[in-house]
Amino acid sequence: MKILLCDDQAVIRDGLEMLLGLEKDFNVVGTAQDGAQALELVAEKQPDLVLMDLKMPGMNGIEATRAIRTRFPGVKILVLTTYDDDEWVFDAIRAGAAGYLLKDTPRQKIVEAIRGTMEGKTFVDPAVAGKILNQLASNQKQPTSVLAEKLTDRELDVLRLVARGLNNSDIAAQLHLSEGTVRNHVSAILEKLNVLDRTQAAVIAIQHGL
Repeated sequence: MKILLCDDQAVIRDGLEMLLGLEKDFNVVGTAQDGAQALELVAEKQPDLVLMDLKMPGMNGIEATRAIRTRFPGVKILVLTTYDDDEWVFDAIRAGAAGYLLKDTPRQKIVEAIRGTMEGKTFVDPAVAGKILNQLASNQKQPTSVLAEKLTDRELDVLRLVARGLNNSDIAAQLHLSEGTVRNHVSAILEKLNVLDRTQAAVIAIQHGL
């Protein structure tokens, strides 16, 4: 698994590189000190996942996430930051981040989140998840019928399970479908909802009361 690290603090980059290097299936292919350098290295190194800080000089992590997801949609972005302000959280998700962790997350949890993200799961720090749910609860929920106008009944079933954080394999088992069929449904859902990834689709599902 090829991983790129992006953080403006050298001590953080070095520490993460050392810790992730202990995992036999991880290969840190590069480190970047800002978003612009991360974008360049993604083009050069073709990583599977970028571990992305947010508040950096120049191009910040939000801008870099949006640019990377637009140009390289197959690359996963996992945010690792000290900031849990609402603005940072929602902007990161809208930009296409697949998960959001805080830097006080234990090392093993970071490792699990990296592996899980590559399997299609969503990892969000509990404190951050609470902010998302509170924000959604404070907004007036739009009726599920709005989604029903865009999606088929089976796609709604799949989206409901995506919103619960299940990966394609788990969804296939629950709905008695093949993984290939689930994958096709997920692709159709993303296209119809005009979103980049399943994390954004899950947020829409929750917002619509699904």
